[in-house]
Amino acid sequence: MTTATLNDADVRVRDAVRRQLDWDSEVDASAVGVTAKGGTVTLTGFIDTYSGKLAAERAAKQVYGVRAVANDIEVRLRLERTDADIAQDAARALELCSILPESVQATIHDGHLTLTGTVEWLYQKESAERTVRHIRGVRNVFNHITVAPRAVARDVSHHIVKALHRHAGVDARHIVVTVSGGRATLTGTVGTWLQRDSAERIAANSPGITYVVNQIVVEPLQHSKTDTDEIC
Repeated sequence: MTTATLNDADVRVRDAVRRQLDWDSEVDASAVGVTAKGGTVTLTGFIDTYSGKLAAERAAKQVYGVRAVANDIEVRLRLERTDADIAQDAARALELCSILPESVQATIHDGHLTLTGTVEWLYQKESAERTVRHIRGVRNVFNHITVAPRAVARDVSHHIVKALHRHAGVDARHIVVTVSGGRATLTGTVGTWLQRDSAERIAANSPGITYVVNQIVVEPLQHSKTDTDEIC
């Protein structure tokens, strides 16, 4: 493959990511920059919410040909809020999330929110983070919640593999699952980031899993893909 072809591919991915950001209603991309090289996309600039920063990353991962995303977007709040106000909102949000135990707590410092406590399921840890990241004034979330399951399920790797193959959105033929203790490691290849993320969520929702190491490589299928903007 020639350098010119590589450059053309990078330009196509960059432009496709820009269009995806502009199209996504959760993202204000007016001050977001995009670069692409060898399938790696870098997002720069600034956005006014932490949830918007994460939404920009999700949007970029949806683009065909993206293998990795470096999210260097800075959160710049339009209206500053006190840590006390953010803490009050966080406490209320965690209280209203019925799947979370009372042991989950949040602390705030300069808009940076840290979650601590203990849960029995990995999906609860992830749900806690999703619950607070939309709070106005949050700049970042550090999730230090500990997952301590009551017991590790038997043959959990086999159950994860079966769940992957049942999922309509995942081509699991080239995914390998290994489990040691409560840690699940995913290796192999898939065609898109969406499949990679879906495989991770499936493993995280399995009983007894406390941590998921996602080493799946995104390798888009090598075929000609027509840009939708060129379709008449």
